[in-house]
Order: sequence, then structure tokens, then C-alpha cells
Amino acid sequence: MFVLTVTILVGSSCTKNFDEINTPKDQITIDQLDVKTVGSALAQAQYSGMMTWYQVSHNLYAGEWSQFFTIIHPNFPSANFTEVGSWSDPTFTGIYTNTRWGAAGTQLKLVEDFTEENNLTVENAIAKVWKVQLFHRITDYWGPIIYSQFGNGETSVAYDSQEDIYRSFFQTLDEVVTVFQNNSGEEAFGTNDLVYGGNVDQYLKWANSLRLRLAIRIAYADPSLAQQEAEKAISAPGGVITENADSALLESTVNNINKLSSITYHTEFVVSSTMQSLLVGYDDPRLDVYMQPCCGRLQQFEGEGYVGMRNGMPSSDRGRDLEQNNSFVGSKWLPIADGGTNEPDRLMEAAEVYFLRAEGALRGWNMGGTAKDLYESGIRASLEARTDATSDVIDAYVVSTNTPAKPLTYTGEADLYDSPPVSDIPVLYQEAGSFETRLEQIITQKWLSLYPMNDWEAWTERRRTGYPRGYAIIESLNPRVSTTELVRRLTFVPSEYTNNLEETEAAVSLLGGPDENDTRVWWDAKPLSDYPTPTDPQ
Repeated sequence: MFVLTVTILVGSSCTKNFDEINTPKDQITIDQLDVKTVGSALAQAQYSGMMTWYQVSHNLYAGEWSQFFTIIHPNFPSANFTEVGSWSDPTFTGIYTNTRWGAAGTQLKLVEDFTEENNLTVENAIAKVWKVQLFHRITDYWGPIIYSQFGNGETSVAYDSQEDIYRSFFQTLDEVVTVFQNNSGEEAFGTNDLVYGGNVDQYLKWANSLRLRLAIRIAYADPSLAQQEAEKAISAPGGVITENADSALLESTVNNINKLSSITYHTEFVVSSTMQSLLVGYDDPRLDVYMQPCCGRLQQFEGEGYVGMRNGMPSSDRGRDLEQNNSFVGSKWLPIADGGTNEPDRLMEAAEVYFLRAEGALRGWNMGGTAKDLYESGIRASLEARTDATSDVIDAYVVSTNTPAKPLTYTGEADLYDSPPVSDIPVLYQEAGSFETRLEQIITQKWLSLYPMNDWEAWTERRRTGYPRGYAIIESLNPRVSTTELVRRLTFVPSEYTNNLEETEAAVSLLGGPDENDTRVWWDAKPLSDYPTPTDPQ
């Protein structure tokens, strides 16, 4: 099954030939890997690992199911909760073996093994942070995945349970944090590192913040371990990310292009009614950054205000002409030729870390502040990172009693389904509210801060908590997932059933349920009795 690929992309700098990553021409064997080329391998793993078949793995799956966006192309069935095997397959194999999509896990293993064999301690720790970053994304999509046995040279490779993988993540982070603490002030990989330029102190903050993210993720599955790891992240030397300047941002250049910008030269999706309801209702300062005024990709059609579209319309009602009636993603994410700014991919920002801490504090954990203060700090960090809003504007937003709005069409009339506001929660933190009310506030603002490219995380959090509520989709063609439910995971991919059948079947037993879209992964353990129902069921 998974045999380690022995070639890497060669480049004289961190961005050389990134426009040719999917069809690399200049390769060397593993025997030729040295301290000069190992940085190029890391750079390829970083970029391709985050961008593997972006349109599908992000936009058509997570972007749709998180309700950042709404698919308008009539031939994309994920809009109606239908998974497409030929889409999922390269998303999965793109991490392991598919060099067309980068084989990021393979490249990263080369880096990890080489740096360990050559006693490059700091470089090895950075590679391990990226191992946690890339593989937690994959297990969050599928549940059990190939992890501990990856790259063992066998043709049939066993999967690990998600619980075991998460416990391994925490152990790996223990190792790397110790290395970073012992090497404060150093740098590794230089400009080949596309995030921090190899700055050890910033990597330490990110490693601690990743621990916090993963700890919160398992809050319903293993509350005791979750609290232990979350509090360890906060108390660790170096701390977590608290300033926007320390956020983990993946560099974009003309060769290493922002992948959302690479698919906005045409219109196959528009902004969702969920996003519209929240941003417009809150009079959110991010509104004109996140959405273009109606209508069209280049605002070439007449209309009024900001308009979103309900998710899951029947295929017969979808079409690219709906661009004429809806708002598109903000102009920052257009192609450079159309005025886009080639934004960095925001892997983990200060705002997210504050919201993670706010949820931990809500659960009674020691997060270095109250849930209210951390929630408000998260909002401030997001607005400061994404807008030019003044301190007065930000202060007013934080205490606003505005609530989500009723979605409207481009004519200013009620939308086709006469949808109500997506929720009734204000921005102002409800200190006297129930646990679920306050959790909804925290996760809704986190969801807003993740837009538009961190939809992978947004879908994950929506599955874990049920927030933001979102709207029920109009039509589901998945017999196992109704319009008022969520797709909970992707199914094991066709190539694995073909090439690794015995171990894939064994992985189903690790999953704890059938290999279906409605089976919940290990951390997806919130009691269904506490789980909210999406607004306005159809």
C-alpha cells in the first residue's frame, strides 16, 4: 500500500517551482538529500499539505458543510450532502502517495527522518510540529487513519484509532516543546520555512497553541485529558499565541499562490445565508472585507446590499447565473489579476487561540482569564487582524446587542425560503446565559474569525459543538444524513479498499460504527440531547 516516495522537489529557494508542485520535474533521490535540500522538502510539505486539492477538500466539502459558502454549480453533489469518492480519494492519498497533489506526508517524513539521523534537533522538532498539523487535519476528516505505521515499506499498512493518534499528538508536542525551550532564540531552515522563517520562539508558541486546539477538540470525548492538556498549554514556558504578529500564516507569493484565489477566477459558489445573517445583523466591521456587495464576482450585476444563499438547493435550481443575485467572497481573495492581494493562508491566529481559551474557561479550566474577557479578546484580535476598524468601533462591536438578521435577496425582499435569522444570540457576552448560550456565542465568533480559508477547522468545530447553528439545507440526497443533520466524516476512500482492503476493513472496527457519513469520529461525542438543531428546517 503506502511505500515511501524517494523523491523531493529541488529548489534554490523556498518558493522555487511551487507552480509546478503537482507535476514536479526536478527530483533527487533520498540518498542525495542533504542539509541544503531538506529545507525545500519542508517547504513543499508545508504548502502541499495545506493545499492538497483545495477546491474539493476545502471549498466543496468543508466550505459548504461549514456554511461559509454555498455551491451554485449544478454538478457538485456535495451541496446535497453527497460525498464523491473520486474527490475524497486524492484528498486522502495526496498526503500519503499521490505526488500529483504533493504527497505532503511523504515529503515531511523525509525531513523528519533525515533531521533525526543527522542530529538536526531543532529542524526535527519543527518537522514534528508539522506532522501534528497535517495529520490532525486528516484524522479529523476520516477518524482512523494510517499514522504510526506510515512509511514502513509494507504494501499493507494498518490504521490507528483516532484516540490513539490524539494521545500520540500530545506526546509529540511534549518532545518538541522541550526542544524549543532548550533552544530559545535559534532559527532553522531559514526562508525555506514558509511560516516563521524557522524562528524557534514563535514555533514554541504555535506548538503550545496546537496543544490547546487539540485539547479542546477532545473535551466531550475525554474531559479529564482535555483539561490536563489545555492547562499544560497555558502554563507552558513560551505561552500560547496572544498577538496577531505571532499567528501562524503560510506565506503566499506569485508562485506559492493563495489557493482560494486560484479558484475565484470563475464563480461556482457564493457566500452563504448563514454568513449574511450574522455579518449583516451584527453590523460586523468584517462585512465588507468578507463579502462583496451584491452582485457577482466582480460586482458586475446590479443589486442591493450583501446577499447570501441558502445551502443545499436542488441541483435543478442551481446554476452559475445565480452569481447575478448573490454576493461573492471578499475581493482580497480574487486572483491577483482581478485585484486580489494573494492573502496568506491563516493556519492558526491569535483570535482562535483566545476563543479556545474562552471555551476552556467556560468549562471551568484555568485558562489565564475569564470566559468573558477571553471571548472579547478573541473578537478584538480578529477585527484588528482583518479590518482597519478604530478602537472605538471595535469597542462598540464587542458590547453590541445586535442579533443576526433575516436573510434578504438582492432586491431587498425576503429570500426565497422566507428564512428567519439564523440565531438570536447577540455579540455582547451573556454572562447570565446558559452554558449552551455562551458556547454558541464563543463558537459563532470563532467561526467568523476562521473565514474564509480555514473552513477545515470551521466544519470540524461545527460537528463538535453544533455551532454556529447554520440553516438546515434545502435538499439532502444522502439517505443517512437528513437536511437538519450534518455530514460527520468522510468515508474510507476507494483506493484503500482496492489496495489495502484487510487493513481498511479493520479500520472500520476502530471507527466504532459503519463506514458512513453519519458515523461520528471519536472526539465527536457531545450528547445529542445537547446538540442544537439547525435553524428553519425544510
